[in-house]
Amino acid sequence: MSGDVAGGGISRRRLGGGMPALGGALAPAPVPFADAATAIGAEAGPPGPSGSGSGRPAPTLRRGSPARAGLLPGPLERLVSDAERFLEPSPEHPWYAGAVLLAGRGGTVALHRPIGKAVRYSAYDEATDTGVEFPADRQIAMAEDTVFDLASVSKLFTSILAVQQIERGALALEERVASYLPDFGRAGKQDMTVRQLLTHTSGFAAWIPLYREPTRERMLQRLWDEAPTGPPGSVHRYSDLNLISLQLVLEKITGRALDVLLREEITAPLGMHRTRFNPPPSWKPGIAATEDCRQPWSGLDRGLVWGEVHDENAFGFGGVAGHAGIFSCAWDLAVLGRTLLSGGAYGRARILRPASVELMFTDFNTGFPGDEHGLGFELYQHWYMGAMATPRTAGHTGFTGTGLVLDPTTDSFLVVLGNSVHPVRSWRSGSAPRVAAADHMARAVPVTPEKGRSAWFSGMTAGATATLTLPALRIATGQGRLRCSVWWDTEPTTGELVLEAAGDGGEWLPVPFTTTPSGQEAGTPRPTGSVAGWSGRVWHTLHADLAAWRGRAVRLRWRYAAGGPYVGRGAYVDGLRVEDGGRTVFDDSRQGDAVRVESDGWSVSGD
Repeated sequence: MSGDVAGGGISRRRLGGGMPALGGALAPAPVPFADAATAIGAEAGPPGPSGSGSGRPAPTLRRGSPARAGLLPGPLERLVSDAERFLEPSPEHPWYAGAVLLAGRGGTVALHRPIGKAVRYSAYDEATDTGVEFPADRQIAMAEDTVFDLASVSKLFTSILAVQQIERGALALEERVASYLPDFGRAGKQDMTVRQLLTHTSGFAAWIPLYREPTRERMLQRLWDEAPTGPPGSVHRYSDLNLISLQLVLEKITGRALDVLLREEITAPLGMHRTRFNPPPSWKPGIAATEDCRQPWSGLDRGLVWGEVHDENAFGFGGVAGHAGIFSCAWDLAVLGRTLLSGGAYGRARILRPASVELMFTDFNTGFPGDEHGLGFELYQHWYMGAMATPRTAGHTGFTGTGLVLDPTTDSFLVVLGNSVHPVRSWRSGSAPRVAAADHMARAVPVTPEKGRSAWFSGMTAGATATLTLPALRIATGQGRLRCSVWWDTEPTTGELVLEAAGDGGEWLPVPFTTTPSGQEAGTPRPTGSVAGWSGRVWHTLHADLAAWRGRAVRLRWRYAAGGPYVGRGAYVDGLRVEDGGRTVFDDSRQGDAVRVESDGWSVSGD
């Protein structure tokens, strides 16, 4: 399996009228991303060899300190220590035998750390639910350059290859798949489009056991005969069949096999020398082992899989498949991430135009809230991106324990490669190590206070509530108001930042306010007295009318709630000031006022 849930199926968390689509085809209905979709084909000329389009090379990766990367060292240290906890029972078994962690910002890799074992177990004992360990002298420690079976992270490479063909006019985003593969159009798939394959809105079932067919021809026949579970475009359902189908399209229109396309169009230009399908036997000592594959938990009886693809369907396709099968190391994935964050270029090599990368990071699934998806990339998924998740954050995970997260808003990247199905897939559960790593990486990117050297920070503890309370203030006139600066990033469905007020011993009630992003004039009314989601990583000026408290004493507080299992980057409040006509009744820049603030869970932070 190349999805993120074990078992027979694969589950994840849960166009066009008159518009010229990519490659020259006509899209049938208006789409909210029409401007982005047409931009890719509108750029004049083919992509050139230089990285920036101006003759200057794009950034390349180098090792450096957290300070050089513009990152805080403390959260990076905690990223590693937390990752090491998952080498122990978490809660019943280790989440992985080992991992390689890589994090950076800009062109600097500030963290590259192997932990645990690349090879630890020779087998799984189902009777005792224990792993049978190799002798100590045959176990292999993780190394920085350990190669992993990427599983579904492979889908990103197939998607990039597809977008390259869209750039060149050989593939059209809104074209029917059957126009490239006539046999594909059977069983209700005649109107399925390339875009639907890339965004998992085709209606395909999550997974079918193609590997049970005796030949490649029979595997393809099974795919041709597979009917969608619903009308294409009517549902989001993550499916390996989408990228398998896209592989077949690419091979048909280019006349080249997918492994050749990968080498010629991506890995060779970018110098990703440890990324490929079907690694040779000489690589085996440097590859992380995966699962003791035996029935009933595996579809095939293969014993310990080490150096060969884990996914059954990819194995059935000879190790070369659009949905799984690529092996790579953390540094190579960081190179790919740096390339995309730089608009498709790395050094003097360019594999995509900037408009193409923009399209891959644009949400095409606005009709399926919670399942944001660009072309190939998942977007805004807290369940593995943690606090790195923003509407612009892109990434993907793999069933074997792999993951890549890219945040364009901070120019940061995170690679977590673990062998979490070693010795057996049932030992891992959820995405806790990925979330923990991403939370620490997000915290490592500093937030500069709006005024002065520090601001109040809510913290990032999942499930916690933190309050920041001002002393009782008497509002004498009808011109009372609160002014401050706020910055927030919460998990959008369960987290919020609320401004509340209460009289002496009274109930806390929300206070409506208006926020205005830095550098803008138009404000946004917040009638519920709260904000949630993502503030755009900019400070907002806040104004709240306190006229209702004229002639009375009032206490004001900020309440930050992180109700679910996932959090955003938290909230900051700076420059708290309460005015009453021409009189300032509170100003936290005054020492006497600042010491009267009651903090429960908030702290003063300079970063």
